[in-house]
Amino acid sequence: MPGAPNRPPENAPAAPAPPPVPVSARFRALSRLAPSRVALLLDPWKGAPSPELLQPFEKAEAAFEHGDFDNASSALDLLSVRFAEPRWPTLPEPFRSLKVPIPAPMPPHWNPDHALGPAEREARRARREADEQVALAAGSLAWAAGHGVDLTDLARPLDEARAILGSEGVVPGYYERMETVWDGVRQRCPRPKGAAGRAPAPPAEPEASEA
Repeated sequence: MPGAPNRPPENAPAAPAPPPVPVSARFRALSRLAPSRVALLLDPWKGAPSPELLQPFEKAEAAFEHGDFDNASSALDLLSVRFAEPRWPTLPEPFRSLKVPIPAPMPPHWNPDHALGPAEREARRARREADEQVALAAGSLAWAAGHGVDLTDLARPLDEARAILGSEGVVPGYYERMETVWDGVRQRCPRPKGAAGRAPAPPAEPEASEA
């Protein structure tokens, strides 16, 4: 109207990001341990991944079995670093997300998360991780279907987790279903070759002394 001040309309403040859902230490370890098991069974390793990769996996498994989820995660951190080393075969998608991320150098303002507040950054990170988890689980079930491992009953909780993620976001129901999936993957997929306890080498025969 004439004489009205020339100012832009006021925008309603953006809704604050919801607080992140607490994630148990067990789930954090399991959600990396189970797909790592499948990753070490993939064809690029030709059935025999290097002991340098198996060692941190074995440590993570042993710690997880004893309920020591922090040390299990620490061992998986080492495995993720080794997965990223260029001397190993390249992991196919989606298992590449198990490698330690090595971002390309860029100015801070190029990072799309740079301008976000801490809560928004955390929410976006949780969503990225959740999307990666769904992709890893789908890849694990696809591998099992081609290698004689019956995980067909895990398709339903995975579909439910995917649907919840699409409609409600990263909520407790998503984690509950993904934990079911990862428990099944870890329990039913074979342990990578050489990861089971190895028998100690027999002692060397003493050399006969010369008369």
